[in-house]
Amino acid sequence: MLVLGSLGLVVGVILITAAKKFKVHVDPVVENVIEVLPGANCGACGLAGCPDFAVKVVQGDVPISGCPFGGQQVAQSIGKILGKNVEETEKKFPHVVCNGGIHCGTRFDYVGIEDCRAVKMLSDGDKDCEYGCLGRGSCVRACPFGAIKIGDDNLPHIVKHLCKSCGLCIDACPNNILVFAGVSEVAHVRCKSHDKGKRVKEICEFGCIGCSICARNCPVDAITIDGFLAQIDQAKCTRCGICAEKCPQRSIEIVRNNTNN
Repeated sequence: MLVLGSLGLVVGVILITAAKKFKVHVDPVVENVIEVLPGANCGACGLAGCPDFAVKVVQGDVPISGCPFGGQQVAQSIGKILGKNVEETEKKFPHVVCNGGIHCGTRFDYVGIEDCRAVKMLSDGDKDCEYGCLGRGSCVRACPFGAIKIGDDNLPHIVKHLCKSCGLCIDACPNNILVFAGVSEVAHVRCKSHDKGKRVKEICEFGCIGCSICARNCPVDAITIDGFLAQIDQAKCTRCGICAEKCPQRSIEIVRNNTNN
């Protein structure tokens, strides 16, 4: 017992000495930032976790508003610690720019891993439309907040009150079907196809055919046709909804954003 006690004492002294010698001194400002962070360590900011983000934001390597989980409230708190003003920014959510899903035909029966990127490797996917959503839920699995689900239409749907606007779902989509859109942007073209109208009508019920009816009826000239696809200039758009009413393909959608969805 005496030998074991002596050995324990020696080891304890060695550990205490080593701890003091190799102690990493943390910047008190970094510690203050860590305290106001949510502590989720979700990686949505693109870094290893909250401590890593705190170091980077103090060093100026990442923006003060770079914590999507904490949002504007945490950004304001970090701004106070760093003595910087943080402007209020418009909330943005991922938006699905495809309305195909079950309304778009398929070229073959896929059997394999249920992952959009895996399907994409086979002849650009199994959909007749090479631009459309593949519906295998890669975006769902990429979301650390459970803010996306695949609906009965085989398309992703954003649960906005859970969404932290981190963009991980956007990065996970091989067809770039998900894009950020501000809450003030209500008119959206739910199509990405640049195929000619005849081809689009053959394969998708709701695809844009580039007919220009929306552009001709827009009272503020906010719509143009580029490569057989309608494009909406959100800066000009007055949210009147005429384009959606006139679209024969129902390719344009008016979204009245509600963060409680």
